[in-house]
Amino acid sequence: MSRIGKKQIEIPNGVTVSKNGNSLKVKGPKGELAFDVHPNIFVDIEGNIIKVKRPDDQKENRSLHGLTRSILQNMITGVTEEYTKILNIVGVGYKAELKGTNLLLNIGYSHPIYFVPPQDIKLQVPTPTQIIINGIDKQLVGQIAAKIRSIRKPEPYKGKGIKYSDEMIVRKAGKTAGK
Repeated sequence: MSRIGKKQIEIPNGVTVSKNGNSLKVKGPKGELAFDVHPNIFVDIEGNIIKVKRPDDQKENRSLHGLTRSILQNMITGVTEEYTKILNIVGVGYKAELKGTNLLLNIGYSHPIYFVPPQDIKLQVPTPTQIIINGIDKQLVGQIAAKIRSIRKPEPYKGKGIKYSDEMIVRKAGKTAGK
């Protein structure tokens, strides 16, 4: 039995979960999220507890069991407290700034780069070398952080580029003098 899948999910106060066929909607103080459950997985809502069940022990159903439970837990957490990712910019002259809701990046290319985030995502730039990404959808926040990071990944020699705040960059030794 899946250890994650068999855990119950408690619905906190202020959050409503509604089921319509195979689709679930979660409403909370921060917003609303929807998810289509796979037809093989059963979701039971009893009062303020959600239980996720599977019909048998086939490999696909076992993997969907834990996945569905994790997605539902992330949705409930997202509508009560937002998810946050922090990116740091390292490099001389590298900086970011907000132009309205869009992000303007000057990171060593011959032209500035404009990044337009989706409507559900809020960007903040407290300092020119830090970007904070907020949103209620955990997957979308992580995807946007990865897209911004992929514009200029940190390089291993000087560590210049855009990196996650908790990321450690493994440094390589540069060339040594010959003879």
